[in-house]
Amino acid sequence: MWDAIVKILSILGALGVFLYGMKVMSEGIQKVAGNSMRKALATMTKNRFSAVFTGFFTTCLVQSSSATTVLVVSFVNAGLLTLVESVGVIMGANLGTTITAWLVAFIPKFKIAAVALPMIGIGLPLLFVGKNRWKSMGETLIGFGLLFFGLSLLKEQVPNASDITGGAADTVLYWIDLIQGYGHLSIIFFLIAGIVLTVVVQSSSAAMAITITCATSGWLGSDPQQVFIYSAAIVLGENIGTTVTAWLASFSANVHAKRAARAHFLFNVIGTIWAVLLIGAITSLVWKILPLFPEWMVDMRTKKASADASESLLKVAFAVAIFHTTFNLLNIIMLLPFTKTIASIVEKWVKEKPEGGDRSQLKYISQQLVDLGELNIMEVDNALKKFSKHNIDMFAGYTTVLDNPDQDMSELVQKLRKMEDDADLMMHDITNYLVRCTANDMSDQNAEEITAMLLITSELEECSDAIYRLVKIAERKFQKGHVLSSEHSSDIKKFVSHIKSYLEFSHANIFKTPSEADISSLNDQAGKFRNDFNKKAMARMSDGDVKVEMLSINTHNELRGIADQLTHVMNASAKMNA
Repeated sequence: MWDAIVKILSILGALGVFLYGMKVMSEGIQKVAGNSMRKALATMTKNRFSAVFTGFFTTCLVQSSSATTVLVVSFVNAGLLTLVESVGVIMGANLGTTITAWLVAFIPKFKIAAVALPMIGIGLPLLFVGKNRWKSMGETLIGFGLLFFGLSLLKEQVPNASDITGGAADTVLYWIDLIQGYGHLSIIFFLIAGIVLTVVVQSSSAAMAITITCATSGWLGSDPQQVFIYSAAIVLGENIGTTVTAWLASFSANVHAKRAARAHFLFNVIGTIWAVLLIGAITSLVWKILPLFPEWMVDMRTKKASADASESLLKVAFAVAIFHTTFNLLNIIMLLPFTKTIASIVEKWVKEKPEGGDRSQLKYISQQLVDLGELNIMEVDNALKKFSKHNIDMFAGYTTVLDNPDQDMSELVQKLRKMEDDADLMMHDITNYLVRCTANDMSDQNAEEITAMLLITSELEECSDAIYRLVKIAERKFQKGHVLSSEHSSDIKKFVSHIKSYLEFSHANIFKTPSEADISSLNDQAGKFRNDFNKKAMARMSDGDVKVEMLSINTHNELRGIADQLTHVMNASAKMNA
């Protein structure tokens, strides 16, 4: 009994090394190429083919289709990807995750210490001595080494079925034997097992490693072709199981993100259905073409292989890798022309509902189930653009109040008050999210980027406060019955028009590198307006209403304050892109 417990814990430990290596490797790669990956996901998805390639490439790097699809769902939630674009990325992510099967298949080809330990040895000095990108490269190498080492440990710790008798091993073999021999019904049983396995370990890559290891160790039977069919069924189940993570992540997201998660599920289910119906033909074809591959690739025999393990059974690993890749390629080829149809189906499946409650509250979902490291901050980019647009809309409301000085605008004032409260919530959500991102070990570049984003968030919130103060000044003027002269009214409208232009310029150039000359010109003009108009107000005080002129001076000062805050936003944006 004790030996069985130790063996189970050893297998879990090997799986833990594999998963930890994958995490370290993924985080290292994101630090080295995080900005490029974020830009690729946001910009290289404008047609279905580039979307597939982007999903494939991203998943190959982070070695997790779950991470990629959760990222896609979060990008759709933030408005960075459309539903149709997300379907293409998800298709590519499914193909990218097939890399794991090939890694596991090739593990028996060489002594793992000859690769894993030297990689860790190269990465360790870089991790402690290197700075910035070199340090991240060291982390990546250590992650790769641990990933390979974990796969090797898993291969060693999972015993051959023929070598163990009694206790839990007999029970496992009994249940596996019980569900075999029922044709397509057995395929369904193993498919369900693949779904459960992936949901439990929360990684299709880890589930794939377990499947191939158990298959080549004889736990699924001794007939190679039959074992291959059952392994293929488990792999199909893993394709469905991996959709659960994105589905769960979409629960707290908007309707567009829910649709992206359902599209992922629908794509995998459609593929699984046709593959199950044709599984006999596909596996038979794959098994027949194995001899066409070079012998050094297919021959999985090693010195450590059990004497009872046949050469053909060891070939199952390579056959599963071929099947997994072939299945995903065929599924993409078949369904890629129907991305818009899939999008249309999920739009009918998840219908738009009237939004209730707090419409402005931002929901960030990428950190809920999968830690995406450097890629987390991508969600903030669009959130800040929405915040900037929110201020433009709020200022438009103030302009309406200003242009109707003789009308009761209390209803609009209340709406603008709600918008100011929404801005406070947006600042709170964005700030909290950025602080959570800093909990990860980030590159110096992204740490500076987060600092700039925190400053931009604060300045945008200050803008909304200033706009609402302007609204209250205009409301007070109406309530007191103050009337401005035509010259005075013209001056304020001229200043307001300038600030509106600055708001629009800031929104168009956020996260870009705006011209210093343009920023300086806009800011200086706002200062000149404030000084000139305040002097006029002071001059009018001797002959006019002091209270009216004080309200005017307050208006000028608030407008000037908005210009200062926008200048800070533009300077921070320019620094980020320097």
